[in-house]
Amino acid sequence: MIELTINGAAKQFSQPLNVAQLVVNLELAGKRIAIERNGEIVPRSQFDTVALASGDQLEIVVAVGGG
Repeated sequence: MIELTINGAAKQFSQPLNVAQLVVNLELAGKRIAIERNGEIVPRSQFDTVALASGDQLEIVVAVGGG
């Protein structure tokens, strides 16, 4: 079990994941997003390699277009 805080809300996951797996799990794949983990931006090129650990605090921002 892994527990993360995402945008201030506690969420639990049954198995360890990396950032890319979290994006899929949260149904954000294909969206323009920025993710900050424990105060540091995670570059999109590292989503597959950055493993998340219990206690990590994440802020996820989804870009919204419009005019």
